[in-house]
Amino acid sequence: MAKPRVVVVGLGPADQSLLTPQTQRVLDAAPCRVLRTTKHPAADAVGDAVSCDDLYESADVFDEVYRAIVERVHELALAHSYVVYAVPGSPLVLERSVEYLRADDRFEVELVAAMSFLDVAWAKLGIDPVDAGVRMIDGHRFSVEAAGESGPLLVAHCHNQRVLSDIKLAVDEPGETTVVVLQRLGLPDEAVFEVSWADLDRDVVADHLTSIYIPQLEAPVAGELMEFYALVQRLREECPWDREQTHLSLRRHLVEEAYEVVDAIDGFDPETGEGAEDLEEELGDLLFQVFIHAIIGAEEGWFQLADIAKGIHDKLYVRHPHVFGDAEVSGTEELLVHWEQRKVVEKGRASVLDGIARSLPALSLAEKTVKKADAIDSPLSDQLVDGLARALDRFVTEPTEETVGEALLAVSAAARRGGVDPEMSLRAAVAAVSEQIRAFEA
Repeated sequence: MAKPRVVVVGLGPADQSLLTPQTQRVLDAAPCRVLRTTKHPAADAVGDAVSCDDLYESADVFDEVYRAIVERVHELALAHSYVVYAVPGSPLVLERSVEYLRADDRFEVELVAAMSFLDVAWAKLGIDPVDAGVRMIDGHRFSVEAAGESGPLLVAHCHNQRVLSDIKLAVDEPGETTVVVLQRLGLPDEAVFEVSWADLDRDVVADHLTSIYIPQLEAPVAGELMEFYALVQRLREECPWDREQTHLSLRRHLVEEAYEVVDAIDGFDPETGEGAEDLEEELGDLLFQVFIHAIIGAEEGWFQLADIAKGIHDKLYVRHPHVFGDAEVSGTEELLVHWEQRKVVEKGRASVLDGIARSLPALSLAEKTVKKADAIDSPLSDQLVDGLARALDRFVTEPTEETVGEALLAVSAAARRGGVDPEMSLRAAVAAVSEQIRAFEA
């Protein structure tokens, strides 16, 4: 039995004026037409057709859409002598569904040459892509396909703000990079303009006919981080467990991963490097938590990973005028006082205590509170240290919740005065006792 035949035509980059006569003849003679999307200026030239727009609405990821299109085309091809499948632009330029059709041995696939948006783009940019060595990149796979590249790059499929944000995020050090935005080429309302890298997802209102040209990046695209981001994004889309998570449900996991990092640090020997692999692994688990929270934030429309990175970048820049400005400090103590004062002003807080996380372990909470008091030159720390002996006597004489709390708080203040972390000290003591218990059990 003969395989069903599929003829793939391209609708060109703009309206029907750039449609080839051959494509129009093929469309006119077709017994059945399938249109990948009606969201194209030349879609009306196809005539009566089965649209695949509904598949975009029912699937979670583009890969599912393309595979569903193949199945729809196969079903229709079996019912007719052949079908014509119409796609935007050229069938051979960034058409994943056509790739799947050609790889499917159930079909006989024929391609009809068509004009691509690339032809118009080169004319608008005024460059020879071969001579310039331009590489073509799919915006959805920018972080992976552009890994290690510094330009020139032409990035297509930049159809929404999320794609533009992912592209911007993929570059660690964009410097003064400027990109050329290409929109609706060949149409009356086409737009070609420049925008700074920082404003890529702010000043560009993306649509399905948006591409960007990157002449040169100061540093190559950060491939490893963005490959990881793409992986976490796919887990969020396709893994049932990841898909169910929320900021709230992940809270416990975030705390656990942070403590596991602390354990790995405790087991790391900076002299020999022993334990480095464990520390690297645990830091990776913690990084996953940051990334998945960023992806959830992006889904909700509140923030993206780029916003997180920019926020901490700007905060650290402002809070280090002694590094990035002309301010001078005499040492760490003066620096901490200025740091706390700046945070109070920036956050509009009534007290330096407002920024302390109440969910901290009690001993860490005590150390943090005393530290804040020292930062504003409060006499509290001195009072606690001076009263340590008295607090311990009261505790020994009458061990109540109040006297135990006072003694622990005074010990925390004394530990800080001596430059010792009380939380880590107690953990070390517990670890030593644990070893004694294990030895006894043996």
